[in-house]
Amino acid sequence: MIQQYPSQLFGKAVAELSGLPGVGQKTALRLALFLLRQDKDSVERFVDTIRDMRREIRYCKVCHNISDTDVCPICANPHRDKATVCVVESVQDVMAVENTQQYNGLYHVLGGVISPMDGVGPDDIEIGSLVKRVEDGGVSEVILALSSTMEGDTTNFYIYRKLAKYDVRLSVIARGISVGGELEYTDEVTLGRSIINRVPFDGKQ
Repeated sequence: MIQQYPSQLFGKAVAELSGLPGVGQKTALRLALFLLRQDKDSVERFVDTIRDMRREIRYCKVCHNISDTDVCPICANPHRDKATVCVVESVQDVMAVENTQQYNGLYHVLGGVISPMDGVGPDDIEIGSLVKRVEDGGVSEVILALSSTMEGDTTNFYIYRKLAKYDVRLSVIARGISVGGELEYTDEVTLGRSIINRVPFDGKQ
C-alpha cells in the first residue's frame, strides 16, 4: 500500500530519507516529523552541513581516505610510521583501526574487494596505486587488514602476487577476527590485538 501524505513536499522528504542505508519507511517518517518540528535555523544548519560535506570532502591522493585537504591528516602526520602501510577495504575500516590506538603507520584504502560475482575486478579498486606506493620505495611492510571473507582472502592473495617481486614484508592481521567477519564491526580490543599479533603472509592463509 502506497503511503499518502497531506503534503507533497513532506512526502518527497520521507522518500529521500528512506533511501538512506538502514532507514525504512517508518523511520524516515519519524525523522521527517522530527525535522519539521525543529526551528528553521537548526534545519538549515543541518542541510548546509550535509551539502558542505558532499561538496568539499575529497579523497587523500596518497591513501584514498576521506579528507578536507589533498593529503589527509594521517598521511601528513610526521610522527606516523611511513614505512608501514595497512591495507583496508573502506574508510570505515580506517576509523575502526584508529579507534584501537594500537597502530601508528599509514593506510591504503582499496575502496572495495575483488568480487567477480559483483563485477568487481582488480582494476576497479585501488590496487594499482598500492603497487605504485611500494614501487616508489620507503615502504618496508604492508599489512593486509581485510575482512575474513572469501572476497577478502581473494584480494589478499592477489595483492600478495602483485607485490611478490618487491623487497617488502607482507603480513596479515591475526585471525582473532571470526571467519566471515567484517572489520568495521569487530570490537576494538580484538581488532587491536589482531593488528599487534599480525603474522607473515605467504599466500596460503
